[in-house]
Amino acid sequence: MRMIELLTTGRDDAHVHVLLAHGAGAPMTSPFMELTAALLVAEGLLVSRFEFGYMAKRRLTGKRTPPPKAERLIEEFKVAVELARDTCPSHRAFVVGGKSMGGRVASLAAQDLYERGRMNGLICLGYPFHPPGKPEQLRTAHLAALEAPTLIVQGERDPFGSREDVEILQRNALLSPKIDVWWAPDGDHDLGPRGNSGFTRKGNLSAAIIAVGHFCNRIAVSEVGYGA
Repeated sequence: MRMIELLTTGRDDAHVHVLLAHGAGAPMTSPFMELTAALLVAEGLLVSRFEFGYMAKRRLTGKRTPPPKAERLIEEFKVAVELARDTCPSHRAFVVGGKSMGGRVASLAAQDLYERGRMNGLICLGYPFHPPGKPEQLRTAHLAALEAPTLIVQGERDPFGSREDVEILQRNALLSPKIDVWWAPDGDHDLGPRGNSGFTRKGNLSAAIIAVGHFCNRIAVSEVGYGA
């Protein structure tokens, strides 16, 4: 398997280390990922980003090849986890996640990682519950029994899973009770609201990251005992 490179920002003495994977069509240095990382660092977190092999190859060739199926990226994600953990002291909480497809891959790896003590929590930024316009094609089977503490940040009108869609899943017990959902008001897949909504994309993302920071702090106490 190719060598994975991490892009890490934040204080070395942070009590939570977050590993983030990018979405299907944009690299780890996309504007969304850059702003997300900066806001997480402002919350006092250490943040590492990485790119799957297909995206790293795209950087070299300039050819926009589609990503593999999410299931085929699980092992690559786990390699990134171990690489990130090499720089993560044992007393520090370790949280994994990603944007859209990256969050989905993280969620597919999450149960195994959690059972083996390789991570303490999961963050998904815009989870792709289903393809746009195809709510019957759910990508949630593995989420029903997930034991890892999880926070999903989702736009209320995300075409990959709106508030109405997700609340139906919750009512039908198709999502684990370990999963909390934070809703971006009027947000789309990138949390952006409509112009007349009274909200802004940056405001939604800033509020979302504050929620992520609170989630990570709870993880640090409940899962690792930091500050308890």
